[in-house]
Amino acid sequence: MKKQISTTEAIFPMPVLLIATFNEDGTVDVMNAAWGTMLSRDMVALNLTESHKTVENIKARKGFVIHIADEKHVVEADHFGIVSGRNDKEKFAKSGMTFTKAANVDAPVINELPIAVECEFVEYQGGSRGIGVIGKVAAVYAEEELLKDGKPDIDALGAIAFDPYTHGYYKVSGRVGEAFKDGTKL
Repeated sequence: MKKQISTTEAIFPMPVLLIATFNEDGTVDVMNAAWGTMLSRDMVALNLTESHKTVENIKARKGFVIHIADEKHVVEADHFGIVSGRNDKEKFAKSGMTFTKAANVDAPVINELPIAVECEFVEYQGGSRGIGVIGKVAAVYAEEELLKDGKPDIDALGAIAFDPYTHGYYKVSGRVGEAFKDGTKL
């Protein structure tokens, strides 16, 4: 029997996305955001309010890079979620991570993170029902050692997910089925 539980701010588990932008002075800002999804094959949505420094940077620079957080960088990922770029200009530097300027947008690619999705800013949808930042995917990059037949190997990636009920991070791994195939058995 199911028991009713409290509502939280999200459906769980959620991806741990690290959104990288350049500040007005060219330094790097990274935000931990679980509220992101694909709208279509080449469009993303980040449910972020305009109060975030990251949103201000995205609007000013017209680009951002979404990184998939991994188990090797849980401490850094959490740091990016609890420290505001408005309050600590050394936020990224304190992580010890490095960056390279993205090839297609005016934003940083964090070298240590395995997946990077370069996005062009399309629009901001505000209001009580607005989704937030809408971006167009310009390019997707993955570390070569994580590729299997040219596609990311989820087990090798070590991606993490966020549980909004317990505020825990969990490793995503272990294939359990074949999409668009297993259901044909019924």
